[in-house]
Amino acid sequence: MTKAGNKGGNLRDKLDGNELDLSLSDLNEVPVKELAALPKATILDLSCNKLTTLPSEFCGLTHLVRLDLSKNKLQQLPADFGRLVNLQHLDLLNNKLVTLPVSFAQLKSLKWLDLKDNPLDPVLAKVAGDCLDEKQCKQCANKVLQHMKAVQADQEREKQRRVEVEREAEKKREAKQRAKEAQERELRKREKAEEKERRRKEYDALKASKREQEKKPKKETNQAPKSKSGSRSRKPPPRKHTRSWAVLKLLLLLLLCVAGGLVVCRVTELQQQPLCTSVNTIYDNAVRGLRSHHILQWVLQTDSQQ
Repeated sequence: MTKAGNKGGNLRDKLDGNELDLSLSDLNEVPVKELAALPKATILDLSCNKLTTLPSEFCGLTHLVRLDLSKNKLQQLPADFGRLVNLQHLDLLNNKLVTLPVSFAQLKSLKWLDLKDNPLDPVLAKVAGDCLDEKQCKQCANKVLQHMKAVQADQEREKQRRVEVEREAEKKREAKQRAKEAQERELRKREKAEEKERRRKEYDALKASKREQEKKPKKETNQAPKSKSGSRSRKPPPRKHTRSWAVLKLLLLLLLCVAGGLVVCRVTELQQQPLCTSVNTIYDNAVRGLRSHHILQWVLQTDSQQ
């Protein structure tokens, strides 16, 4: 295979005015860099070569007005082929094209088009029709441009529809995410409230327990004085009882002394003594006085019986 650099070596030598003829050059690549250096070459003939594709850089040759790519093996045109906005005449006869890029609709200056002998899509083939004369080729250019504009519009609508669908889906996802986040916030809020309530109950229980513990010492303190007061109230009787016994013992001792004195004064030889005489007189008077009182007399009788 002969590369573009070999066959297209000195392109300036092949430039005739504004026309550059590279047909029948056995090219399998387009010498884009060399062509870009020749903006004067507005008419380019690349027919009857072995081109299967065109590089995307080819679409930068916006100075082209007439382009002949017939009788090659092109299977498709670059996606941005529509950048060749100054193109008026395009010959794609006898290639292997099935469809045209959507950007083809941007070739607003296109006036002449030949798509014969390509395995075109049936719809595109019907729109293109035949190109047997100048009139038909002009009609082909006009109809194909209109068709590609419609395809472009459909694709734009479909793209817009997909964008809208994606936007709606995104809105739904965002709404779902917001709902999920709101639910999670509500759950956290509820858990926080429950935790707060639990802690409050624990605090109240602890506080109540402390109050109960504080009450117990008070009860014990209150009971202790009562017990002390009770013991105090009970202690006086023993004290009183003790004092009574002491008095009684003292009285008994005095009685014993008096009785002893009486016995001494009434039985012994000392009864004639002045002191014993006085004691005997007092005793006799006391006995007579006591006997005159009936109750005491009964008590005395009881004692005497016992």
